[in-house]
Amino acid sequence: MPHLVILYTPNIESETDMQALCRSLADTMLAQRDEADNPVYPTGGTRVLAYPAAHYAVADGKADYAFVYLNLRMAAGRSEAVKKRAGDDLLAAVRAHFAPIFDKRHIGITLQIDESPGQVYDGKHSNLHPLFNKS
Repeated sequence: MPHLVILYTPNIESETDMQALCRSLADTMLAQRDEADNPVYPTGGTRVLAYPAAHYAVADGKADYAFVYLNLRMAAGRSEAVKKRAGDDLLAAVRAHFAPIFDKRHIGITLQIDESPGQVYDGKHSNLHPLFNKS
């Protein structure tokens, strides 16, 4: 973890590069540092996934409206300042990515960050972390 999941209306796919957005957001997450200048998110656990909504309804349906919903899920334990900075930086990256089409079409963008305190179960199986945890 962290996992950033993006849901979006497929009517924007021809106007933007969702793969580039995923890479930009992953890089933004990996650049985050805490108060002690330590990485906020582990490289091997950082994931950004984007899915077009197979079915959707936006607003009153009278135009070709679009939306992008981003949800970052992360484990508990980070300071409020770190969480706010991460949110601000991610939203800035999203805004920059969609700037070329924002003035051409109606699009709603929402970013939410959720923590997982008191998880009932958090199973993991990965051989990615050792690639990046070499000392």
